[in-house]
Amino acid sequence: MKAGNPLNLTSLNHVSFLCRSLQESVDFYTKILGFVPIKRPQDFDFDGAWLYNYGIGIHLIQSENPDKVLKKTEINPKDHHISFQCENMGAVEKKLKEMGIEYRRQRVEEYGIHVDQLFFHDPDGFMIEICNCDILPVIPITGEMGLWSSRIRALPLQAAVTNTTENSKIGGCGCQVVIGASCSSLRWCFQLGCLLGIRYDQTRTSKMLKTREQS
Repeated sequence: MKAGNPLNLTSLNHVSFLCRSLQESVDFYTKILGFVPIKRPQDFDFDGAWLYNYGIGIHLIQSENPDKVLKKTEINPKDHHISFQCENMGAVEKKLKEMGIEYRRQRVEEYGIHVDQLFFHDPDGFMIEICNCDILPVIPITGEMGLWSSRIRALPLQAAVTNTTENSKIGGCGCQVVIGASCSSLRWCFQLGCLLGIRYDQTRTSKMLKTREQS
């Protein structure tokens, strides 16, 4: 694929699923996931339903060959899925149990942060995930940083938010960001900080890097 500027997009509008039973799928997405039916253009020449919530739409389409629609298989977190954020994973899991919905629970740990995930199927076998993923920081990987993507998990960044002014590293939010002097990849940490918009005291930063590289 040729390199170039990405498309000028604004947001995710909707996702679409083929349904074995349109009414059964509507019931699932409204009664379990909390979507709301909205008016659908009459110009469509096939049966379907528009649902909306959480800033996105879902277009459910009645399949002309219901027997060929995806069937439920083993719950596998690596399958195609859509994911919804929630505030209380315990409450969601309790509700799934009350509704008799089979699900799989999984936990991911990153930088000491625990992300909980619940996976289950809709009536047609499409995977749904409920998670609290927004507790993880969003760390962009671009250009040279992309080469380090496999190392992000292993690097002991030892970065902390503090109210001290000792190191004079001010983040865009006004917080003080201190990177531990014992970090095993100090220059990489500073590169990561720059991507995140952290402004460093240039004199102190250069001195720390020079000292580390000479040792």
